[in-house]
Amino acid sequence: MVNGVDLIDGLDGLAGGTIALALLGMSIAVLPICPDLAIFGASMGGCCIGFLCHNRLKASVFMGDTGSMALGGALAAMAASTGMFLPLFVSTGVFVLEVFSVIIQVSYFKATRYVSRSRSRLFRVAHFHELLELSGLKKPVVVASMYAISCILSILAAYIGLVSA
Repeated sequence: MVNGVDLIDGLDGLAGGTIALALLGMSIAVLPICPDLAIFGASMGGCCIGFLCHNRLKASVFMGDTGSMALGGALAAMAASTGMFLPLFVSTGVFVLEVFSVIIQVSYFKATRYVSRSRSRLFRVAHFHELLELSGLKKPVVVASMYAISCILSILAAYIGLVSA
């Protein structure tokens, strides 16, 4: 989770919005098990929303590795404390997709190096959000679509967490 949030922190507001939605979804999922942890997650999600108020398209504040890794660690800690790993992976589907795209790219790059002695790439870039940008989508469209996907996944994760608790 820590690496996934760190990898997605490349576009203005992308990491802040998707992590806020994932934290709010996880807060609802862990609410029946540990209400105090749900308050923690909701307050961290609210902090991310406040961060987004100052960090829209032309970013004026940089989250960086320290902020993104701390937020990913908070998500992982919420899941580890309550045993809610399925809602974690559902609510963070955008981060999981980002990590898998990097893993596939690096694995393919290393495998072709040994087979054909030349380094070839499967994708033009490793990060999924940058691949969407290179395909012609504008930054606000990429960010908005990731928000929409993350919102749907967070609602689904909250439902899974409430049903399984």
